[in-house]
Amino acid sequence: MVDVDVRGGAVDGPVDVVLADGRVHAVGRPGETLAAPRGAEVVDLDGRWVLPGLWDNHVHMGQWALARRRYDVSAASSAPEAAAMVVARLRERAGRADAATRPHGAHEDADPDLFVAVGFRDGLWPEAPTAAVLDDAIAAAGLPPTPVVVMCGDLHSAWLSTAALRRLGVTRQTTGVLREDDWFPLMSAVHEVPRDVLDEWVADAAAAAAARGVVGIVDFELDDNVTAWRRRVEQGTRDLRVAAAVWREHLDGAVARGLETGDVVPGTHGLVTQGPFKVISDGSLNTRTAFCHDPYPGVDGPDAHGVLNVATEELVPLMTLAARHGLHAAIHAIGDRATALALDAFGASGAVGSIEHAQMVAPNDVVRFADLGVTASVQPEHAMDDRDVVERYWADRADRVFPLRTLHRAGVRLVLGSDAPVAPLDPWQAVSAAVDRARDGREPWRPDEALPIEVALAASVRSRVEPGRPADVVVVDADPLTTRGDALRTMPVAGTLLAGRWTHRTL
Repeated sequence: MVDVDVRGGAVDGPVDVVLADGRVHAVGRPGETLAAPRGAEVVDLDGRWVLPGLWDNHVHMGQWALARRRYDVSAASSAPEAAAMVVARLRERAGRADAATRPHGAHEDADPDLFVAVGFRDGLWPEAPTAAVLDDAIAAAGLPPTPVVVMCGDLHSAWLSTAALRRLGVTRQTTGVLREDDWFPLMSAVHEVPRDVLDEWVADAAAAAAARGVVGIVDFELDDNVTAWRRRVEQGTRDLRVAAAVWREHLDGAVARGLETGDVVPGTHGLVTQGPFKVISDGSLNTRTAFCHDPYPGVDGPDAHGVLNVATEELVPLMTLAARHGLHAAIHAIGDRATALALDAFGASGAVGSIEHAQMVAPNDVVRFADLGVTASVQPEHAMDDRDVVERYWADRADRVFPLRTLHRAGVRLVLGSDAPVAPLDPWQAVSAAVDRARDGREPWRPDEALPIEVALAASVRSRVEPGRPADVVVVDADPLTTRGDALRTMPVAGTLLAGRWTHRTL
């Protein structure tokens, strides 16, 4: 086999790697044959490539598990088209007498009458989605008024039918689209499923991640994640390492628990650690709520610059409290103004940690990332999803959007993730987007901001294949340092090992 050290390049020729007691025991030199420990399994990888196991540094695992089973309308290019897709699914559901045989998306929620779809992105739609569009399409199909919730692909808004607005208790005047703080409190009701069912789906999602070479995730689910993952590990979900983030709703409990970021959670076989403290400071690009220095074209009123969900005077004390108790901060900031304010908060609080997303960064703030030691936790696949939306709403500032190479050159630490379910939990897609800046046969978008492959891979791992390191490795069929395009995006994974234990294997 061939060993890859993503920071130092590839070993020159086939080598033996010995894994024992959950760690890398030995790595041979090219042409050297190492003796296998007594009773060890010997696997001939037939010239395949071995590299450190991959991490997805930004996941909402419960929502990803749900989204994998919900009806996806992301292909729709208009509100009527999305409504027609929903109606077609509702008709299919209505034609099935037994709820247990309904298609995915029809019966996964605690409320069997509530239909939940995912993935709409209206940033380029010719008309706005409204409750009336859904209501009229449902009525024209001869169906009774139906509570329908269509979640935006970026999770920061949802599009509801009138029946859904009533079902969820929305009494104020609305067009049918709820954004940011109007939407977030309702998400838990929409996501509610029996705990054992959700845990089963999370286990399935974890196994699917392992099949793509993933050994670990940072889980930003809006939940008491430490408790949830302790339960799941006890039940046998052990395919991933998990850094379990904490939200402000659970911050007091985290402080009382006494675990600092990186500490192993007792009772989890070493798989779950306390993650960072998460705060959403602004909105998103597709919802046009990312908080920016400059207004969105054609948008007037108090939200013309986007939405600041947590002001600096509120953010700094929260980050200070978390830092006092050893919790790193993970601050969601997408617009350039939100990113600047988040950096201000890092400086004022003395906290360490990351800015999550950092999709638009003013030039003077790039240096501040490096000076403050703040990590840029980025999701390159979002650039592929949002490139056309950027050209419509941020064309006058596109030079500061998804500035991956600029951040890297400035010495900023980068880590890559998916933000699943916003993008699929698949680090190869993130790596490809970072390196190729292209998808679906299109020309590369702003290729000057592409990352070198070694940098993108290093930002997707947490270890190395060298003696003494955890035996978290992935075996792939092609040379990851030279593969590009769709072949990199769909990299075949022959095996994944977590602490020397197979979590996925086709060999």
